Amino acid sequence: MDYFGAMGDVRAMTIARHLHLVTLGVADLARSTAFYEALGWKRSSASQEGVTFIQLSGVVLGLYGWAALAEDAGVPSESTGFRGVSLAHNADSEAEVDRIIGEAVAAGATLVKAPEKVFWGGYSGYFADPDGHLWEVAHNPFFAKDDAGRLRLD
Repeated sequence: MDYFGAMGDVRAMTIARHLHLVTLGVADLARSTAFYEALGWKRSSASQEGVTFIQLSGVVLGLYGWAALAEDAGVPSESTGFRGVSLAHNADSEAEVDRIIGEAVAAGATLVKAPEKVFWGGYSGYFADPDGHLWEVAHNPFFAKDDAGRLRLD
């Protein structure tokens, strides 16, 4: 019996709609940790020698060695270029987008796309962290946030 057969009817399963942890594979853990700390994010005491954890609002950002993360997942570590993923921060205004991207670049990020008005009615730009992970910083006037600053979509 295969794995899914042992689990029964997969269609009946429900996975809670939570994203708990985003882990980024990084070339130099100390450099990447310093970059995110320069953005004002605090390294958690749960961090260990080979991994950095940063508590965000409702999710944890993990920084882990690129090759070690690939080995853990059982995939080759030799990939370059676009990874098909971007992380995003939704700002409260266009001015905040500009400020955040400026601070990221000052902390060592690479400006990928300068902030601009975009086709969907918002304002956004992109930077890449020291390992090339894309971050979009956007002001989306159509997204509401709760009192804790988390996005709330219907």
